[in-house]
Amino acid sequence: MKISELDFPKPIIDFFKEQGFKDLYPPQEDTIKAGLLDGKSILVSAPTASGKTLIATLAMIKYLLENNGKIIYLSPLRALASEKFNEFKKIEKISNMGKTKVMISTGDFESVDQNLEKGNILVLTNEKMDSLVRHGAEWIDDVGLVIADEVHLIGDQDRGPTLEMVLTKLKLLENKPQIVGLSATITNADEIAKWLGCTLVENSWRPVPLSEGVYDGGSVTMGDGRFFEVESTIRGAPIDLGAASVKDGGQSLVFAETRTRSASLAAKASEIISRYLQESEKKILEETSKKILSNNENTALVKTLAELVKKGVAFHHAGLNQNCREIIENEFRSGRIKLLSSTPTLAAGVNLPARRVVISNIARYNAKIGANKPISVLEYKQLCGRAGRPQYDEFGEAIIVGKSNTDELIEYYIRGEPEPIESKITDDKALRIHLLSVVVTTPGIKKEEILEFFLQTLGGLQSRKSTMKFGIDIATRYLLHEGFLIKKGDRYAATDFGKKVSKLYIDPLTASYFRKALENVSEERNHTFGFLHLVSNSEEFFPKFALRNKDYETASLMIENHSSELLEPISEYDCNRSLLALQSWITESSEVSLSDNLKIESGDMHRMVETSNWLVYCLRELAKQMERPDLLDELDSLRKRIVYGIREELLDLVKIKGIGRVRARKLYNTGIKNLDDLAAIPVKKLAEIDKIGSTLADNIKSQLRKGR
Repeated sequence: MKISELDFPKPIIDFFKEQGFKDLYPPQEDTIKAGLLDGKSILVSAPTASGKTLIATLAMIKYLLENNGKIIYLSPLRALASEKFNEFKKIEKISNMGKTKVMISTGDFESVDQNLEKGNILVLTNEKMDSLVRHGAEWIDDVGLVIADEVHLIGDQDRGPTLEMVLTKLKLLENKPQIVGLSATITNADEIAKWLGCTLVENSWRPVPLSEGVYDGGSVTMGDGRFFEVESTIRGAPIDLGAASVKDGGQSLVFAETRTRSASLAAKASEIISRYLQESEKKILEETSKKILSNNENTALVKTLAELVKKGVAFHHAGLNQNCREIIENEFRSGRIKLLSSTPTLAAGVNLPARRVVISNIARYNAKIGANKPISVLEYKQLCGRAGRPQYDEFGEAIIVGKSNTDELIEYYIRGEPEPIESKITDDKALRIHLLSVVVTTPGIKKEEILEFFLQTLGGLQSRKSTMKFGIDIATRYLLHEGFLIKKGDRYAATDFGKKVSKLYIDPLTASYFRKALENVSEERNHTFGFLHLVSNSEEFFPKFALRNKDYETASLMIENHSSELLEPISEYDCNRSLLALQSWITESSEVSLSDNLKIESGDMHRMVETSNWLVYCLRELAKQMERPDLLDELDSLRKRIVYGIREELLDLVKIKGIGRVRARKLYNTGIKNLDDLAAIPVKKLAEIDKIGSTLADNIKSQLRKGR
């Protein structure tokens, strides 16, 4: 079927043609035949790169042409949400679509974001949507189309329950919105479709055919029986496989089990891959390398990355900050980085396909069991999904590096079916969090009504009623005992504390921990280190790094120096490296120092800052709820110190846009200690200070004039 055959006005057909769409892919055609454009709810189960974004766009445009309601696009990750927002933003330019407004909101769970009321298409993370439901955003009743991306992530231990709750609440809306679920190929897609009330469209078609195989002892055996030799580079099997594809004009994506190995594999590949670069590519990569060094603190990790990029290789993992990751992703998309070694997190993130995907190890460390464990078939299929670049490759290959177990790996992974998606809503933590949310949004609800609601989740479909009832009883007892809920007769309502905790979007267990600590806080003393310990010790804090042997002395000294600030007794054995990093960060340790001394990289520190800023905000709100106004100023100051990574004396200076931790310290050291000093210094003299310059000096003065 051609795009021009669709029942759309000419400007819309022209829009699709301008975007390069002419013919529909088989999964797209199947969804239209199943009633996508007639308002029917559809679950699409199809491989990566099979055109699911166009399916979403078609549904959106059809809905906007015929209705005035809102469209929600749910994404599991901020990076994906941002990617989709930029794609859907193009819809605003279609001439006869009226005043379509595409908006995005992915953070700040404590606010409703009133601006969203003005949008037609809202791109939201699952967590943001859940938060908006908890806050009772009035426009939710106007939602007429819900598009849920990566629906198979309902089976994820951490993020799955939120997506499941959001979809349950949306499908139960009175106006029964159209639901379009987009999923990877899953075994029990029929069960998920039944739960969502969707027609199932399953299609295994890919734009680039995929072949899968296993490498062992210098050769590859493909799942279809083909067999070929691989030239040795004397640098190990993953490099042999990656380099062979690059030599043939493709790109390679090598998945490594750890950060350290991802960097190691990239380093091993660099000399080989650099031979295949054209002179023009080398020049651009040289500039990219300089850009990485000039835009970031030169930690050992950043310097290694910059050096490798010059040779057409790179690594990609969560230790790199957003700036570095975006540069690497752009250079890989451009084709100049030929081989990218990455941890598996990339497979669930942005779209970066390569001709050949190499899975260097099928084992992953599992923190819960404290040992390596083979990856699931579903995760393997997700990694494979990155193989084959549409418009560039005629085929894609995914190859596992085996160890004399070729037949076993072919049978289990290549011919095996992905595990069925199983709900995690009945887990203690998930029930505790989401049961509170249900009572907050439905005051006066009866226990049988709570049970009835949870029976309409996927977990309700997959579990026995007695199992669900038992879990709800335990969660309810805990929430009553800890004062989150009250019971009047046979009805339940949330206390003010319970409402606040639900809207703050934290686990009630964390809220109880915070409350008990705040009850014991004495007045008129500094509690900074104690607050940081509280935050880094909570369930919600991420990432949390354990102490290494060499860190115990540092931890012991830090605890001793800040013992008067503690809210509860701790020893170095109760401490974690993240607490040491946070304390070092707010006393202006550089990223180089954090990396060298604590092995905390820029990307890790950024996520710690984000998480601890949110958790300190939660502490502040709970302190206000508990009528502890004496703590509010200190918690406000601590949040700013966390965000900027500064000592207390720089708080005044960073109020000015353009002045961060480095410039504030430069100014302070030259005698400019507050905004009055900044206002008094002549602009010419200000411009002469290191890291300031004339443009920023003018901008600073302009801000000061406006603020007075």
